[in-house]
Amino acid sequence: MKIKNVTVFGHADYPEDAPEYIKTFETTKLLAEAGYTIVDGGGPGIMKAATMGAKSVGGRAIGVTLYPSGSDATLNFEGRDPGNEIDEEVKTGTYLERTLKLIELGDVYLVMNGGTGTVSEFGMAWGLARLHYGCHKHLILFGSWWHQIMEAFAANMKIREEALKVYHIVDEPHEVLDTIKMIEGLEDNC
Repeated sequence: MKIKNVTVFGHADYPEDAPEYIKTFETTKLLAEAGYTIVDGGGPGIMKAATMGAKSVGGRAIGVTLYPSGSDATLNFEGRDPGNEIDEEVKTGTYLERTLKLIELGDVYLVMNGGTGTVSEFGMAWGLARLHYGCHKHLILFGSWWHQIMEAFAANMKIREEALKVYHIVDEPHEVLDTIKMIEGLEDNC
């Protein structure tokens, strides 16, 4: 399975000195050094950390941005961060279009800590991975606290067995890279 793009999901409100921001920066720096392109939402917080980590070692970052229009024009949304120095901008007009484009562009998803937007992105990516099980895109959930969340889903909801096989939980930046290398080593029958 060949992986080129890593889509990063996470909270927009983390400042640059937050541990989550720093871990994201360190992780995407390692990924860019290994030749992966980073995809994020082009905003602040985790998105900016993802881009800046990649850029710190000459890597490439794609930002899928949202310029609300139509029914989305009144969104309470963080928007494009001019300090997020993406190499390529993919503009979208609705939240759903943006989420779908982030998912489309990623070959694997890195889910950092976040709010309802991150939960929404995670849920859609997880659902699609389950639907395409066997030909799915993997999710990498960053932080040991994910164990408790995923165990609660498994214990309290009607989660199919294959849905529990499409994600990996890691705690450190190097584990993200190791997991991607492991995923690349899997046989691709698609």
